[in-house]
Amino acid sequence: MDPRPTEPFPDIADRDGIATLSKRLRDGVDPTDHTPIVSISDIHGYLDDARRALLTLADHPEYDPVVVPDDDGRLHWADGGYVLVFNGDLIDRGPDNEAVVRLVSRLLAEAPPGRVRVTLGNHEMGVLTPDSFGWRDWYSGRIGDDGRRAFCRAIRDGHVVAAYEGYGVTYAHAGRPDPYDVAAANDALAAAAEDVAAAVGTPSDETTQRRAIEEYPLVLGLGGRGGRGEGAGLAWLDFSRLPPDAPPQVVGHTRHDRPTRTGNVVCENVIRRNRRTAGGEAVLVETVDGLSALRRRPDGSVAERSFDHPGGRRGERS
Repeated sequence: MDPRPTEPFPDIADRDGIATLSKRLRDGVDPTDHTPIVSISDIHGYLDDARRALLTLADHPEYDPVVVPDDDGRLHWADGGYVLVFNGDLIDRGPDNEAVVRLVSRLLAEAPPGRVRVTLGNHEMGVLTPDSFGWRDWYSGRIGDDGRRAFCRAIRDGHVVAAYEGYGVTYAHAGRPDPYDVAAANDALAAAAEDVAAAVGTPSDETTQRRAIEEYPLVLGLGGRGGRGEGAGLAWLDFSRLPPDAPPQVVGHTRHDRPTRTGNVVCENVIRRNRRTAGGEAVLVETVDGLSALRRRPDGSVAERSFDHPGGRRGERS
């Protein structure tokens, strides 16, 4: 178990010089830019696995890197012209939560505004509404009041969002079976964060957390006592609840051995299933033409698997 965080999770975007984002940068890619989008989900404090996943682009001959290591092995933003989406659940479970948070914070500070995006996972929701979960022994449950306030500011300023609109898919940690408006979802999360921030550390804190879950179900809904069920929000819905004709989405949350597609939805949560074996770490890359998975093989090389979106055939090439 990690000790109490010395750098709270919301150090993301809680630094001088990182400005509040406009809604245009907050909510989605500029469709006229043709900027490729790289996404990774469910790091869960496993820093080494995240590093190997993010470096798949540098280790594939047809891609520019999204990050580059310095002499000490720390990853820094590379001028490769990408948007990088951390698609929820940066924290909890693994041993290196603070280091993962520092990595994301560093990349956000180094990249141009709006080029590093963080979507709210259910474990980040554990920072926002900790009294709704029994996660006191996990990183999210030990942030403390100052950390929770800072996290709410990161949401308010547009650096942590409910969803992000790509070219052909929408990025959210768990997704939805029916269409929704990304800007409205992000406005709802910002409103929930404002409510929670005002109550942090007061006698109404726990009540405000419960009310936020009830009032903003699109994002924070649990879909039943254990979460994940029908009616769960963008931070919680299980992949099995997304039908083949759901809107085109990239999600995490539900573990798989490799990036997995059902109809219009691709799930990229692969780190935990592969962390005890060589290879398996992966990112997705979206362009205006399609969606690909870059997945590390056991020998360290990188394979690419293409997904035409929405619908289409798959293929693999080295």
